[in-house]
Parts: sequence; C-alpha cells; structure tokens
Amino acid sequence: MRAANEADAIYRRTSTTSKQPASSKNGSFVITLDGSQLGSNSTLWTKMVMDMYPPGSSVRELKRMSLGLAHVVMFGRPPRAKHCHDCDKCVLQFDHHCVWLGTCIGQGNHCRFWWYICEETALCLWTGILYISYLKANISRAWWMDAIMIILLITLSISLIFLLLLLLFHSYLVATNQTTYELVRRRRIPYLRGIPERVYPFSKGVCANLYEFCCARSSIYRLEPLPTALELEIKSRPYTCLDVLTCRCC
Repeated sequence: MRAANEADAIYRRTSTTSKQPASSKNGSFVITLDGSQLGSNSTLWTKMVMDMYPPGSSVRELKRMSLGLAHVVMFGRPPRAKHCHDCDKCVLQFDHHCVWLGTCIGQGNHCRFWWYICEETALCLWTGILYISYLKANISRAWWMDAIMIILLITLSISLIFLLLLLLFHSYLVATNQTTYELVRRRRIPYLRGIPERVYPFSKGVCANLYEFCCARSSIYRLEPLPTALELEIKSRPYTCLDVLTCRCC
C-alpha cells in the first residue's frame, strides 16, 4: 500500500510538471511535453533536432525516460547554445553573462543589448560635449575651482573609450554572425574546432546577418542548423575582385 501511494505521488508530481507550457526568457528556452502530446508532435520534433546534427556526432543522442504515463524526451544541447551557471538556464546563441545587467545575452536579447551599448555611448559623448562647453565658457577661472568637473570629464572619457571599443566589437560579431563565447572558446567547441579562424560558419553575408539580427527577430526561438561541408568549403575560399564586384560578402 505504501509503495502504491509513493507511485501515485510521483505520477501526480510528474504530470503537474509536464503540463506547464513552453516558456522562454532572456534568450533561454524550456520545453516540456505531456504524455498525451507525444506521438506526431514528438516525431516531428525529434526529426527536426536530429537533422541539425551530422551523422556520427557525439551529441546526437536521444534518451527517453518514463515515469508512470508521462514521458519526458531529453535531447542533447543544440548548436550555439550553452548552459549558464549563473542563470541556471540553457541559452540559445549564448554570447556572455552580463554582470551589470544581471542576465545572459543570447538570441532573444542580443539586439537590444547592442542598442543599449549604442545609447550609452551616445549619452557619454553628449555629456562629454556639455562638460567641455562648460569648461570653455569658464576658462578664465582658476583650474582648481573646476577640479571636480575635470575629474568627471576624465572619468567620462575613459568610459567612452571602453563603450566605443565594446560597440565596435559587438558590431563585428553581428556582421559575421558570431558570439563572444564562440570567438573566445572556438577551440573548445566541438563543431568549431576544425574550422579555420577566418571562416565564419554561420555567416550568411553582412547584409543578411544585419537583417536577421535587427529585423527578423520574433518571439519564436530558432534552432540554427550546422553548416554543411559544402557550405564551409565555399566560405573558406579567399575573396577575389570578382567576389567583391558581385557582393559575395553581402
């Protein structure tokens, strides 16, 4: 009798968890499936996930666990995703964990993060112009009377240099469809380990990358497939004058 009560409690706890809808927050996603929803939906989802990985990949694994009548399907980590230990979430197109904002930067908020850096840079530049204008207007005064203003201007200049470099760095990542994690840990990521450093496997051209980054964002998170060997071979070819005239980079 006691064993039956424990089995019933496990079933109730599992069914309650599995009925929660799929949710996404801060570029992360959580997928739960109810036992009654398995069948055609799980078959399509399994096929879509399996098609992302090349044959023989170590992450091409499918584990099924059953608890009572509820079935939970667990997949390997999708490409370009990483588990953040600070947020305890799996983030698609993981870029980095921003300690200043207290959240991860990924597929869902990378565009807003870029605009945030751009606005902060413009604000610092505008504030610096106001400081300089004030000092010019009071240039006849003794310098020690405006010592606080001078210290603030120096601090603002250092912050502006940092923000400009950060803005240029993330603009480069956007133009090449990369992330900070992929750029820094390139040799440790399995699907990037054998690719030359000057080859950007997920780049679709500068114009297409900018359009996808700025205009093609939606509330539906995309699982980006790995490029094929033919696509990598094409992207590894050096640019020629004809490629520049035909806008191959775009």
